Amino acid sequence: MRGVSDPSPTEGVRQRNLARLLRLVHLEGPLSRASLTETTGLNRSTIADLVGELGREGLVVERAPDPSRRVGRPSPVVVADPHVVAIAVNPEVDALTIAAVGLDRGIALRERVDLDHLLTPEETAALIAGHVSRWRTGPLADARVVGVGLAVPGLVRAGDGLVRNAPHLRWTDVPLRALVADATGLPTTVGNDATLGAIAEHLFGAAQGLDDVVYLNGGASGIGGGLIVHGMPLLGAGGYTGEFGQNRPGIASPVDRRADGGVLEDEVSRARLLAAVGLLGADEPTLAAALASAGPESDAADEVARQRRILATALANAVNALNPAAVVLGGFLATIAAADLPGLTALVQGQTMSANAEELEIRVASLAEDRLLIGAAEAAFADLLRDPTA
Repeated sequence: MRGVSDPSPTEGVRQRNLARLLRLVHLEGPLSRASLTETTGLNRSTIADLVGELGREGLVVERAPDPSRRVGRPSPVVVADPHVVAIAVNPEVDALTIAAVGLDRGIALRERVDLDHLLTPEETAALIAGHVSRWRTGPLADARVVGVGLAVPGLVRAGDGLVRNAPHLRWTDVPLRALVADATGLPTTVGNDATLGAIAEHLFGAAQGLDDVVYLNGGASGIGGGLIVHGMPLLGAGGYTGEFGQNRPGIASPVDRRADGGVLEDEVSRARLLAAVGLLGADEPTLAAALASAGPESDAADEVARQRRILATALANAVNALNPAAVVLGGFLATIAAADLPGLTALVQGQTMSANAEELEIRVASLAEDRLLIGAAEAAFADLLRDPTA
């Protein structure tokens, strides 16, 4: 029996159509009514009605058609409303980055708070609440803030967002979702940073259009990974897949080893790169620029080459096990890969079974510094995109 609050079959169809249209303009960007009609197979009057309702809900806006289009009757362009925003957050060992990401994927605000100490969960919640409060009385005064998404470098339980273990932050069994929701008064979603980065790159970046992808993220807290299998993120039983940084790499040459018995992220390390260029801390562009300016005979160049050799073996193991169409690298891994992408690809292919490597591509994350924030925002938008009128 249908419950009192359950939608009727007709209402359910309408709800799904509204969600489909909103998701299309969110994922694809501005689309004309004519394009929406062609893509969905719905008739023009139905599209006009659905777009009208999404407009009344404050989720889309219509713009004048492209004046260069001269054939036929012009069709209005439907755009996700940029005033609908999610607060996206990435806590790390050296900084907290927070941004306001629009439903149109524009980043209206972004701030990096550099730190000289490890964040506590309570401090994280307070910092987020302070930013949200200040922004809502300033640049976001006219915005609709739908929620907060956090990309955390650690194991996050999928069911309830409990941070089971973020070792570099020294967080264990932290109810971060509840802490941030209580501090901000906003619906909150928590996920693993690399998993959210993989989702962002799959939807909007270097892995767009690919169904089977291995993504590795290199950050201040080490190396994490995300998997896209048959077009869907693979989370595992508890949500803990992708901990590539905890694998023990095969190191062919003893002179390449720096940490006896260490895991991948002990050897392929942002901290070692910073030390090689004489920096105590830096964001991704600053580190990339410092490495690029170091000479080919420098200690920094030697360190990049050493890390690339070890990374290639780790990637070859992943390729042999998972047979992806592409491996996408983000963060400092993208920096050391970009120094010679064909060379890294050849190193990987030389250690994989030939059939697995036939069509393999290694790509750098095209969303660059925004990848984790866009992934966190995507998690915060999920309920809205599922049911725009809830």
